[in-house]
Amino acid sequence: MKAVLGVNKLLLVDGSNLLFQMFFGMPARITNGNGVAIQGTLGFVGALLRIIKMTSPTHVLVLFDAEQENARAELLPAYKSNRPSFENVPEEESPFSQLPDIVRALEYMQITHGEVIGAETDDAIASYVYVYDKQMQIVISSFDSDFFQLISDNTNVLRYRGDKTILCDAAYVQEKCGVSPEQYVDFKSLTGDASDSIRGADKIGPKTAAQLISQFGTLDAIITRTNEIAKPSIRESILLNADRLVLNRKLIKLDGKADIPFTIEQTVYNYKGITTNEVLRGIGLR
Repeated sequence: MKAVLGVNKLLLVDGSNLLFQMFFGMPARITNGNGVAIQGTLGFVGALLRIIKMTSPTHVLVLFDAEQENARAELLPAYKSNRPSFENVPEEESPFSQLPDIVRALEYMQITHGEVIGAETDDAIASYVYVYDKQMQIVISSFDSDFFQLISDNTNVLRYRGDKTILCDAAYVQEKCGVSPEQYVDFKSLTGDASDSIRGADKIGPKTAAQLISQFGTLDAIITRTNEIAKPSIRESILLNADRLVLNRKLIKLDGKADIPFTIEQTVYNYKGITTNEVLRGIGLR
C-alpha cells in the first residue's frame, strides 16, 4: 500500500484494537536486555509508525477504551459478555501489562492519546467523523467492522496488516457485504455480531441480509413489509425477531453523540522520521 499524500488529514487510531492485534499477533514473547517484555509495545509502535507513513496525516489521535460500565449492556446484558477477562491471568499474558509503556511511547512521540470516558472508543471516533468529515480527510485505523458505517467520500477505514494492509472505501464494503456503508448498520442488525454477543435473526446470513436490503432498502421496510418476503422461513424469522433487530440497530449504530475528548488543534502531528528503535530507546526499553 503506497502512502497517500494530502493536506488536512486526520488519522484516528482505535488504540485498544491495535494493542490486542499487536500483543497477540507477535510470533513470540520478546524481552529487552533487562528481561522486560516488550513485544506488545514493539508491535504497537512499529505498526503505528507504518500506518502514519502509509497515510501521511496532518493530525493523529489514539484512543483507548477505559475500564468502565458499558451503557450498551443496559440495553443488552449479554453485550460483549464473551470478551475475555484479564484480571486473573499472569501479567505476561495480559496485553494491558504493556499499556503503560505504550502510553509513554505515545508521549515520547508527542502523539495525542487518551482513554474515552463515558462512551466506547467507537463512539468517540464516530463523533470526530460526524464533526470533521466535511472539513478534512479522515482515516480510521481499526479492524472493527462497525466503522464501515462511517465510510464516505472523505472517510476510509484502514485495516492494518503489514504489506497486506487494506484501505476500505465504499466500494470495498459493497464488494465484501453487498451493501453500501449507509446500509451497513441495517445489514449487521440482521446478521448479528458474534464478537459483541449480538444475535441476528435466525436463518439470515450475510447473503440473505444483503438480498433483503437490496429488495427493501432499509431494516424498517423489511419489518413493515415482511409479508412481501417470498421465502416462508425468512419471513417467519423476521416476524419472530423484529424487536431484537430494532434493538440490534441501537447497539450497532454510531450516532456521533459522544463527547470529543480533544480539540482538532490538539491532534496536530508532524512526522519527522522517528523510528521504532529510537522510540524504545527514548523510553528506556532498549
